[in-house]
Amino acid sequence: MKRKSATPAPGVSFSRPLALLVAGTLFMEILDGTIIATAAPGIAADLNVRPVDINLAMTAYLITLAVGIPISGWLAERFGTRRVFTAAIAIFTVASLLCALSPNLLFLCAARTLQGVGGAMMVPVGRLVVLRDAQRKEFLEAIAYLTWPALLAPVLAPVLGGLLAPVLAPVLGGLLVSYASWHWIFLLNLPLGVAAFLLALKLVPQLRARQVPPPDWVGFVLCGMALAALVAGMELVGSDPTPWTAVVLLLLLAAAAGAGTLWWFKRARHPLLDLRALRIRTFLVGNAGGGMYRLVVNAVPFLLPLMFMLAFGWSAFEAGFMTMFVFAGNVLIKPATSPMIRRFGFRAVLTLSALGGAAALAACAFLTAHTPSVVVGTVLFLSGALRSIGFSAYNTLQFVDVPKARMAGANTLSSTMGQVATGLGIAVAALTLRGTGALLGPEAPAVDSFHLTFAVLALLMLYPVLEAVALPRTAGDEARVK
Repeated sequence: MKRKSATPAPGVSFSRPLALLVAGTLFMEILDGTIIATAAPGIAADLNVRPVDINLAMTAYLITLAVGIPISGWLAERFGTRRVFTAAIAIFTVASLLCALSPNLLFLCAARTLQGVGGAMMVPVGRLVVLRDAQRKEFLEAIAYLTWPALLAPVLAPVLGGLLAPVLAPVLGGLLVSYASWHWIFLLNLPLGVAAFLLALKLVPQLRARQVPPPDWVGFVLCGMALAALVAGMELVGSDPTPWTAVVLLLLLAAAAGAGTLWWFKRARHPLLDLRALRIRTFLVGNAGGGMYRLVVNAVPFLLPLMFMLAFGWSAFEAGFMTMFVFAGNVLIKPATSPMIRRFGFRAVLTLSALGGAAALAACAFLTAHTPSVVVGTVLFLSGALRSIGFSAYNTLQFVDVPKARMAGANTLSSTMGQVATGLGIAVAALTLRGTGALLGPEAPAVDSFHLTFAVLALLMLYPVLEAVALPRTAGDEARVK
């Protein structure tokens, strides 16, 4: 790739300010993708639609994000990383303004689709620039900068909705609250987006391939169809009532298109997604076991507030406050994650995080409204700490053995697989919750469905445990050297 110089910090080959900039855009993207669920009732009331209809805006964003990520790598090679990254920030920011100004649901869905276009290019391209500059021994530090938004944003969304909104509403009062109720979810992106755009012009190097193959339009259509059908089908699972005919048809379409996509990628001369990275053991574990880990972990912030409010009878404030213990565990353990990996190695740390995560999920299956708050808080704190450790380890391991020449393709493939796993987390949790409820019958207490759902998630977490145990002891050692 032809490049202009970046501005790395003294003593390192990657730019810490650039890594923080990319982390900030990831935080903005994930938070915007999740917090709208909390604001759905207010948006629905303002737009004169049912709260369930707001799912269309959420699904439009997630589908566009999933479909757009695979093409982001090609766009960066064709037009240059700085140009694509700054354009993505600009699109995301303008779309945020349009979301806030939406007069009806159709306009909001269109704005969210445009926002998804920006998000699909923004984070994968930014992460590619950071990882291309980093040496193997710096991957732990680079990933540490990039990982925290993925840990905090899904937890902050229900916390902001459940904890902050009831506190701020009486204080702000009157007209401000009636306007700021949901519009500010998007308006807050404007100063952040402008700042990120200006910083990107200064910090992001213009990396661009000398020779770029033609775009793989067949692969893009097949892959986009598979991802769109999968996301849409799983999103419908969470609706009430669930349109099972549509769900089954969408999932069948996803399976057929997915099979066609794999067939095409193995035969195309220049496939949209380069599957060769999956031959690398550490990359495969980081995205197979890591994919299941992400799926399970991202289901927890969805289930906890629901269990606290629907099964325990807690208020939104109480549910949001207790969920903050997951947030606290994420943050407070973060400075120790890299030293732990350097000291004990990836195999031991991944085994600990997955096995401990399974134990924490099993513990959630025994929580009740009468469980002492200190016990609930301790379980959630440990769950958040283990989540932080696991994310850091998986996100680093997947790239440690990828050659620099294949980093662009591996990054795009990883971003696509990670987005699918994250999106499936809530859908799997909702499907399991509904299935256990039907199995137990309408007379069973609501808490029993949540307990069984957490038990199922604990069992799913055993797959990453098995993959971690099977890793060679020396896996990822090159990244452990200071």
